[in-house]
Amino acid sequence: MSIAKVYANLSCRDLNTSTRWFTALFGRDPDTAPMAGLHEWDCGSGGLQLYEKPEHAGAGTLTLIVDDIAAERARLDAAGLVVAEVEAADYTTIMRLRDPDGNLVVLAQPNPAAGA
Repeated sequence: MSIAKVYANLSCRDLNTSTRWFTALFGRDPDTAPMAGLHEWDCGSGGLQLYEKPEHAGAGTLTLIVDDIAAERARLDAAGLVVAEVEAADYTTIMRLRDPDGNLVVLAQPNPAAGA
């Protein structure tokens, strides 16, 4: 199988509320709305599908690898999102957030020494 792109999918209770939150997270509006109840953000070789399906909302996890977690934390704080403290982990530095439905969104920055 040759895979051209992978999309993560998170379910939400209210697409408009969740779209506002993810617009602040990504710093831009969704790239497409390919069908009713679905918004997509394209992130190169992957992306996020945000789907209005209340019965599954709040049970998902999304991990986003970023270049500068401190800068992203400051940007998200300025955008009005509730941000957590940055945590050191074995191979990355992480910050955990919760979207309006309680889905876990983790920002992770690889530690330079992790590849050594």
